Amino acid sequence: MATGSSLSPETLFWWAVLGGGASWGLWGMLVELVVRLLLACAIVIRKGSRPAVATAWIFVVLAFPLIGVIAYLLVGESHLGARRRRLHKEIVAAFDKPQYHRHDDPRAHEMALDPSDMQVATIAGRISHSVQLAGNQARLLGDATRSADAMISDIALAKSSVHMTTYIWLDDRIGEAFAQALMDAVSRGVACRVLVDDHGSARFLRSRQCRQMRARGVRVVAALPTHYLRALFHRIDVRNHRKLMVVDGHIGWLGSMNIAAAEFAIQPRFAPWVDCMVRLDGPVARELQLLFAEDWYLDTSESLEPLLREQPTFHSDGVCAQILASGPNYDNDAVRRLLLAAIQVARTEIVLTTPYFVPDMDMISAICVAAQRGVGVRVVVPRRNNSRLVALASRGRYETLLRAGVSIHEYTRGLLHAKTITVDGQFAIVTSSNLDRRSFDINFECSAILYNDAFTSEVRRLQQSYIDASVSVSLDAWTDLPILTRFKLNVAALISPLI
Repeated sequence: MATGSSLSPETLFWWAVLGGGASWGLWGMLVELVVRLLLACAIVIRKGSRPAVATAWIFVVLAFPLIGVIAYLLVGESHLGARRRRLHKEIVAAFDKPQYHRHDDPRAHEMALDPSDMQVATIAGRISHSVQLAGNQARLLGDATRSADAMISDIALAKSSVHMTTYIWLDDRIGEAFAQALMDAVSRGVACRVLVDDHGSARFLRSRQCRQMRARGVRVVAALPTHYLRALFHRIDVRNHRKLMVVDGHIGWLGSMNIAAAEFAIQPRFAPWVDCMVRLDGPVARELQLLFAEDWYLDTSESLEPLLREQPTFHSDGVCAQILASGPNYDNDAVRRLLLAAIQVARTEIVLTTPYFVPDMDMISAICVAAQRGVGVRVVVPRRNNSRLVALASRGRYETLLRAGVSIHEYTRGLLHAKTITVDGQFAIVTSSNLDRRSFDINFECSAILYNDAFTSEVRRLQQSYIDASVSVSLDAWTDLPILTRFKLNVAALISPLI
């Protein structure tokens, strides 16, 4: 190779790979370029409805030889693989039946919702096939220790079954307490099934505690195993991020809490983890049972359909609630569309709390428009985040939001992990979903929408406690950031569609 040549970095890359300037090396470059161009066209077709995501992936594929192609093939598509797609068809045929979404007591379907609430209920129903059901007793718990104690108390009273799904299970004092409660339940003849994410709970699945639970009769199953050979057939980082529990088919729990103590042993410097959970006793519990049955079938091929015939108790003094499931085998965009609907119907106030705030431009625009039309929009996030990249990408959106009149609060007393939304004091959403692309497009998530002023007021008071323990972000301070800091934030915002 002649000195002083002006070969591009890509040509130099191929020169190094192929060992010189042989003609077949040139053909290799051309073939690889054609592959990248074809893949870019495929991205336009597949992701054209999400321009920011499509643009980011096209840039990666075209800018980085081989690496970009491999990256897209590994994590660019949210698909589960042929076997799980087949199982999902079987699940839909067996479980997604009208009788499992309805209750025998007609009062469960007789509720008068505010027009704004009805709009949200309608879109949630169309997305997930679930219906809003009255007659549910709802209890909000905003403390991890109290939540764990209450859940364990329900396990201690279980008579027939306990079903749990969690992303992370730690072998700590909380994990030990749950394990003992489940093993005690099995000794009373209760069927206990536990579904833990294979990645999030990898340490637990190899632990003495897990072996002991299995030996004592607790069915512990790894959800979505992440063997790397699977990357040849489907995306390996699809995760079951749900946190739910169903006891005897009548009592349901869901929210943001993993099976872990607040001091979170694997990342103690960000502790305490601040979570909230909601306990639901009533007709809507069967929606959670249905959701668990679907996930269990997906990873075990074992049908729990007979359990779905049980009718939870209707409580005449209960509230109206609705469950929304999302994930690669449901509607990937379900949570995003639900939140967009909630933002659009807001008239006076919307408050959002989340640990990971990386919304796409559509949601940024909806939030800004809401603030500009006079809605009090408050966003509460942790000041110290356990993900450096997410923190940068989140803050890269601050200036746009602040200029529109959005109030941003950074929580200072630990890692705020609670994922909640309240709208106009009328309805509340408690969810496992973060406000980021991973939760919107990739993970399996679960959300509860509660159409009740009193319950919404409880959630709003919890949110206010977060705000009171936060530092408000000032627009003036944000516009005076050093150039290097601003550069980092803008780069993170630029690549946020890939996060």
